[in-house]
Amino acid sequence: MKKKDLLLNIWDLVSSLAKTFDMMSPAVADHCQRVAYLALRLGEELNLPPGELRDTIVAGALHDVGAFSLNERLDLLAFEENSPTQHALAGYLLLKDVPLFSRAASLVRFHHLPWGQGSGAKENGKPVPPGSHILHLADRVAVSISSGPAVLGQVEGICETVSRHKGDLFVPEYADAMLRIAKKDYVWLDIASQTMDTALRKRLGNQTVEFDVDAMLALSRLICRIIDFKSEFTATHSSGVAATGVALARFAGFSPKKRKIFEIAAYLHDLGKLAIPSEILEKPGKLTEEEWQVMRTHVYYTYQILSPIKAFEEITSWGALHQERLNGSGYPFQYTADDLPQGARIMAVADVFTAVTEDRPYRKGMERDGAIRELRDMVVNGELDGPLVELLIQNYDEIKRIRETSQAKAVEEYEKFRAALA
Repeated sequence: MKKKDLLLNIWDLVSSLAKTFDMMSPAVADHCQRVAYLALRLGEELNLPPGELRDTIVAGALHDVGAFSLNERLDLLAFEENSPTQHALAGYLLLKDVPLFSRAASLVRFHHLPWGQGSGAKENGKPVPPGSHILHLADRVAVSISSGPAVLGQVEGICETVSRHKGDLFVPEYADAMLRIAKKDYVWLDIASQTMDTALRKRLGNQTVEFDVDAMLALSRLICRIIDFKSEFTATHSSGVAATGVALARFAGFSPKKRKIFEIAAYLHDLGKLAIPSEILEKPGKLTEEEWQVMRTHVYYTYQILSPIKAFEEITSWGALHQERLNGSGYPFQYTADDLPQGARIMAVADVFTAVTEDRPYRKGMERDGAIRELRDMVVNGELDGPLVELLIQNYDEIKRIRETSQAKAVEEYEKFRAALA
């Protein structure tokens, strides 16, 4: 990975994130993509400038990033939502500091604000971006569509709903644009046949951003907040894994540049947890067998998000394989020692060490003797790399201090996030 040679395709990243949010339940399948697609068609009909159209599409794909629980997502599928502003604010707070998403964040902030005969043009005396009202309309139309081949039979009823709420919920100009779009069968058939990605990729698929390693590291650190802040129980985990893994990689002889690449992988290693309902992430007791099977899927989703990004090949192999074990007992691919690069082995050790030693809201982390016993037992069972575990034990106090310092900073960031929501 050379300076300025990491080309990140914007839509590869955005669409992968959107699909992950929608994996939370079949009931919410394709919702984010539907909103992005309808935002695209509305933006085209309204002749939005290219930059505004791009931001509106990105905001449509990421608009529900702040809805952490399955219950929240299901509530938002009702046309008349109850208290929808909390998840919109959470989404804004998570996205606003990510350079790629900062403009889209302002649209997400107000995407449930009704027009109110013009009162929705401002909120607390400040102008509301027009894209927010485009998203609101796209979102409400999206939840009005029932899945299935008979989508064209639903159009008349959807149009009646849009017309009825023109002026109170929706900007009249935007509602009229939606009614014009509604006459085009292909729009509804794109949605029903799940070919929306083709149209979205045609619009955004050629847009790339060039990064050096330091810029990508900064971006991954911000995306890490989106992952970890989903639950109080996981609020500092990725930061702890990153700090532990980078320290262990240093002791293992990784170059400074390789350590930065590892840190990126560590910040993204639990990306698939965006698809796991917070009801499962935050369960204080033992998971049921069904809940555990859902939890196990997160590493597969991490792999599916990262693997299409060509520049992320090494990052994917190090981050998405952290639950694989040398003896083939891991998941999701049941890889064995021959399939696992050193970066993935370090990530596995760092993940286990962090998980057993960090405090969780429902339990204290293990002390030194218990943690060492746990790690060595996994070596004996053929799960973890023995020399790497011994390297960590030799430097236990320093690595533990580094992890605790990193996670203390993450706690401060999480508490600021929760305070802003309150």
